[in-house]
Amino acid sequence: MERAASEMSPPVECKTRRTESVLMERAGSSVPSCVSLKSDKSMIEPISFREGRFPTDQRDRVNRCNLHPHKAGLSSIFKLLEEKAQTFLKDELMKFKRYLDQNDPECSEPQLEEDNDLDSDGQMQKTCGREGALKITLYILRTMEQNDLADMLEKRILLSQYQRTIKCNLKNKFECVFEGKAKEGQPTLLKEIYTELYITEGGAGGVNDEHEVRQIETASKKRVTEDTTVKCNDIFKPLHGRVTPIRTVLTKGVAGIGKTVSVQKVILDWAEGKANQDIHFIFALPFRDLNLIKDEYSVIDLLHHFVPELKWLESSELYRYKVLLIFDGLDECRLQLDFQKNESWFDVTKKTSLDVLLTNLIKGNLLPSALLWITSRPAAANQIPPECVHQVTEIRGFSDAQKEEYFRKRFSDQCLASRIITHVKSSRSLFIMCHIPVFCWISASVLERFLSETDKGEIPRTLTEMYTHFLIFQVSLKNDKYMKNYETKLKEYSKEFLLKLGKLAFDNLEKGNLIFYEQDLIGNNIDVTEASVYSGVCTEVFKEEYGLYQEKVYCFVHLSIQEYLAAFYVFLSNSSADLLKTAVDQALKSKNGHLDLYLRFLLGLSTDSSKTLLQKLLGETRPSSHNIKETAQYIKEKIQENLSAERTINLFHCLNELDDNSLIEEVQRYLSSGSLSAADLSPAQWSALAFVLLMSDKELDVFDLKKYIRSDEGLQRLLPVIKKSRTAL
Repeated sequence: MERAASEMSPPVECKTRRTESVLMERAGSSVPSCVSLKSDKSMIEPISFREGRFPTDQRDRVNRCNLHPHKAGLSSIFKLLEEKAQTFLKDELMKFKRYLDQNDPECSEPQLEEDNDLDSDGQMQKTCGREGALKITLYILRTMEQNDLADMLEKRILLSQYQRTIKCNLKNKFECVFEGKAKEGQPTLLKEIYTELYITEGGAGGVNDEHEVRQIETASKKRVTEDTTVKCNDIFKPLHGRVTPIRTVLTKGVAGIGKTVSVQKVILDWAEGKANQDIHFIFALPFRDLNLIKDEYSVIDLLHHFVPELKWLESSELYRYKVLLIFDGLDECRLQLDFQKNESWFDVTKKTSLDVLLTNLIKGNLLPSALLWITSRPAAANQIPPECVHQVTEIRGFSDAQKEEYFRKRFSDQCLASRIITHVKSSRSLFIMCHIPVFCWISASVLERFLSETDKGEIPRTLTEMYTHFLIFQVSLKNDKYMKNYETKLKEYSKEFLLKLGKLAFDNLEKGNLIFYEQDLIGNNIDVTEASVYSGVCTEVFKEEYGLYQEKVYCFVHLSIQEYLAAFYVFLSNSSADLLKTAVDQALKSKNGHLDLYLRFLLGLSTDSSKTLLQKLLGETRPSSHNIKETAQYIKEKIQENLSAERTINLFHCLNELDDNSLIEEVQRYLSSGSLSAADLSPAQWSALAFVLLMSDKELDVFDLKKYIRSDEGLQRLLPVIKKSRTAL
């Protein structure tokens, strides 16, 4: 403005008006002026009376001609300014009215407004304008002696501002996923890769005592049309026309199926204003972070601990707002959660142990108006009493069509994708495992190398071979990166560290732990620094991560990797001749089948082909005293016994890992002959028939039992097939 004055000397009137407007602007601004009103530059320059080429009367005419257009322009500008100010203030007053109007549903749904068309300066100016409108409104309300209304408006606006801060923080935490290395990987926006997960109504919420792989096999036979599907943002909406409000939802799903990603998606959509805007606050309280809390807390203190931005929120106000508490990963919980013995607790301000706090939150003694979302693997779901759960949902894996879609999206070379799909389909056990997205990724990593490169040996066809090749691949990446010239030394180091990881895996498989903390590593003689380095270069096996609130945790990429490494450790460190038979007995005694997949891996590692692969990974290993034929015969004897159908089916998978298909081949010969009689089949062969039918890639629309003789023994053994058929004759 000063530069303009020096370039042109306007009439006195214009200069005076402009100076007055500058003074008014500065007086009303909280921002200090860069030019002092006392400085020379701020003073009005004296009028210069000097002789010119024009007479005085001519100069006056020129000045008047210049002044009239200026006045006309200023008037139109201020008229437009008045209109815009009125519109802006009117819009802001309408928003303030909605905040105060208890009957307006929007008063409980303050929206996160985003001015995406404005740059950062424009957004800041608009924010300043809104703050100014609020100050004016509060000032006038108080001059009208409407102090209560002014206080209420100020409090609700404050709530909106804090909510906006929390949403912004949650968006920053959840908008990205990290692929590849946990610490060094490039973030990918969740919205770019997210596909709506297949979530169904999950029944009454009872525990499923079978191993997750068997649940996957069951799910792969179910028809989509039979299920009630649910979108993750709609899990609190009653199903089947129910009208009873839903407080607590339990979402079940096997390891690696997408439970945490679903949680991430719901939080992100809320933070971005896309869904569930009737909820005022979402608190993400993952069990892996809750495990680290040792002190006593009140409910309000616990929420302040996880969300410090809400320190202003008083306990009495918790009941006024709609709050969603998300407890992700119940299967990772190390608290007792004793719903029977824990005392009842009703005071949100009174401190107690976290165990008591959580059980009373879930029971509804604390914050009964809050919504609760709990996610869990099926085997751990029974920790929550059924009466505390109002709706159960289940996240299911890829359908057969989605498995193929995954491989076709994964590879730009569609010829390679087709070859991989063909190979995976050729092994029914591999194809079933691809129901889990993580196993699709493992298979893709291994088979890509085999089918795109030469001289890689025989393509893996069993579960154990697939995982052994995956481990070799990961360790070779580390070796290539760090110690190319020290192959022998590296094999010794790899074996030593893998055995340590295997011991950690086995010990915690027994305890049911999937997440490890520094004390767990130290207890297994694993140096924390060493684990950090190893996880940095072999991250697809063992990851170092940070919890939601920056506590460091460790985990295997997937439960099946933990089960494989547990078997790897036991096989290499235990030379007992009865090891395999003992492992069979232990698995059969397992209440929830948690040793089933471990047993399959242990038996698979004992084969000659696996021993050759292990030598490639570790160098020479001591000779094994395990007799494969004796073990296979022992398993066949167990199949003759009156075991549950699920246990029997897993034993057939074990025989498959041992490359013994004699029972199945016998049954297939009977099937080829076209006739079966009760005398033809032994109990083991009846079970083999059930296994053959279950492993078939054909849909079991109608199962005609008459084809297979209606004996009591046969009926009992064929029950799993009947359960998975739409119709049984």
